[in-house]
Amino acid sequence: MQAKNTNLLISGAVAFRDHGGKRKWLVIKVADKNEWEIPKITVRRGESSVRASLRMTGEMAGMNARVLEEAGRTSGGAVVNGKSVPVKYYYYLMMQKSAGEMVGFAQYQWLEYDKASRKLGLKREKDMLKGAKDTLKEWEKARKKKSLPL
Repeated sequence: MQAKNTNLLISGAVAFRDHGGKRKWLVIKVADKNEWEIPKITVRRGESSVRASLRMTGEMAGMNARVLEEAGRTSGGAVVNGKSVPVKYYYYLMMQKSAGEMVGFAQYQWLEYDKASRKLGLKREKDMLKGAKDTLKEWEKARKKKSLPL
C-alpha cells in the first residue's frame, strides 16, 4: 500500500508592477491574520504550483500576470485538522500585465521594495521578496543583453 502524500504545497506570487516611474511590489493582508504577507494559495491536487499562482492572481487579485522565474523555495510546517503537516512553499516572480479589481484580500498595498520588505512580518517572506528582486535584476540584465523587450 502506498503512503498518502501528506505534504501541503503552497504557491506564492511575488508580484511587481512599474507605475509612475517606480517599481512597486504587492503585499497583502488576509482577513484572519494580522501580518502583511506575499499573496499565497494552496495548490490543488493535479495543479502545478505555477498554475496555482496564476489562478490566484487572476481570481483574487484581479490581475493578468506573467510568471518570469521561480523566486525561491522553502519548507516549514502547519497544523491542519489538529495534525502537524509538512509544507513546501514555491514562490514565483510575477509581472503585472493588467489590473482589475482586488477582491480576495482584506487589504493590499503596492509598495516600493524597502517599504514592502519592512511591512512583511515573516523572515521567510522578506527573503523571498529579496530573492525575487535579485532574480528580476538578473532577468532584466539577460533580456537587455539579448536586446529583447521586457
